[in-house]
Amino acid sequence: MAYIWNMSGITYLVSDRIATITLNRPEKRNALNGEIVRELRHAFIQAEADSRVKVIILAANGKAFCAGADLEYLQQLQRNNFEENLADTRELMVLLQEIYSLEKVVIARIEGDAIAGGCGLASVADLSYAVPSARFGYTEVRIGFVPALVSVFLVRKIGEGRARELLLTGQLISAEKAVQQGLINGVIPEDRIREEVTALAVSLCNETSANSLKVTKELVREALERPLPEALEAAARANAETRQHPDCHKGIAAFLNKQKPDW
Repeated sequence: MAYIWNMSGITYLVSDRIATITLNRPEKRNALNGEIVRELRHAFIQAEADSRVKVIILAANGKAFCAGADLEYLQQLQRNNFEENLADTRELMVLLQEIYSLEKVVIARIEGDAIAGGCGLASVADLSYAVPSARFGYTEVRIGFVPALVSVFLVRKIGEGRARELLLTGQLISAEKAVQQGLINGVIPEDRIREEVTALAVSLCNETSANSLKVTKELVREALERPLPEALEAAARANAETRQHPDCHKGIAAFLNKQKPDW
């Protein structure tokens, strides 16, 4: 059974164990402001807590995926004092960190330009797929700003050298180049992207263990955050713990009996 609710700037739809969180300000190129950041946080927290949801898709309506901060928001930031700007920045920081750290898989379906903060959303998703016409970039330096929060995640994702090039030049790159640099996972034609991203989400729902997805995501994060000996010890413990989990018992039993496990 599907259900949907709307907020001022996003929609939230759950159907067949997939939560689709859609930026819905096409007239503003789905640009971010404080309210939209809070709504996104609420939606991702809802999806994480919802036992009916196994996979999350982040999408957008209109010609742009997300154009970064909107103009009115930028004007307001100039009037803020340091403490107000710090509090505002921390709200976006928490959103990016929450998406990056969710137990459930997040797939970004990018059907238009992803710029500045919008490119940051694409960076923190587990998997990202774009249409050929989409462009990506961190343009902050071109308006005297800095790509501060997204830089932390981008360096982890594509490495220091490529991150420096994108962040320092502020240039926009094509979807094809974004794949080559490891920023996104693939380019899919416009007439097929929704179908193929949905098919991937359905496949994750039906063919993978929720516990295995959760633990694997945690292992990837820890591999980057911990020294090698600690990361290996954490991996060994995760391996041993997973062997005791009901999902592993069910999956191995199904494999031995040449059956497909019901995930």
